[in-house]
Amino acid sequence: MAYDLTTLAARKDVVAYFGYGSLVNAHTHRTHVIHCERAHLSGFGRRWQERSDRSRYPVSFLSAYHADHGAAELSGLLVFDHVESLPSVDEREHGYDRVRLDRSQLRLAREGADLPDLPYYVYVARPPARGGTQHHILQSYLDAVLQGYLHQFGEPGARGFVKSTAAFDTPIVRDRASPLYPRSVKLAPDELALIDEVTADLNHVDGFLQRQG
Repeated sequence: MAYDLTTLAARKDVVAYFGYGSLVNAHTHRTHVIHCERAHLSGFGRRWQERSDRSRYPVSFLSAYHADHGAAELSGLLVFDHVESLPSVDEREHGYDRVRLDRSQLRLAREGADLPDLPYYVYVARPPARGGTQHHILQSYLDAVLQGYLHQFGEPGARGFVKSTAAFDTPIVRDRASPLYPRSVKLAPDELALIDEVTADLNHVDGFLQRQG
């Protein structure tokens, strides 16, 4: 049975934020989320970039960015949450700014469903304080993201994520055995096989990341 979004419009304690990375995976959520909807955000692209905040390791994270062409669109998950949860989500998304969206920038994947009149946000990563340093994508982070797209959009969604995300030439460090991503997930055998197949042509590297000073 489809969730009735009109019930959210009548409430004053609900906000929504658009996830285009790990937030697409419900297993990474740490607040009492009210509801989620597959959705599309226009006017934005997605890329890997070096973290802006101080981190123990030289790692990349995903960022949305304002795209120059109006046809740009991201597929992701619209998360409806309690207003009181925003400080916790902001803390989770440290290194990002929470940017207010116009409701017209969003559309739901579910036909016949209208967006309620609520505050909508997307988290945009701050630019790195220093540029040009070598940084890496954590396999454990990428696994969480791709599992989310598999659950929400199926195999085409996982392949589309890789195809539509910029800077995927960033090296991917194999950390599955000892995950560095704090919200790492368990993969079913079929998920593991598909993720490895989808990412087979990307730049995987062995070894350990050195802590930064």
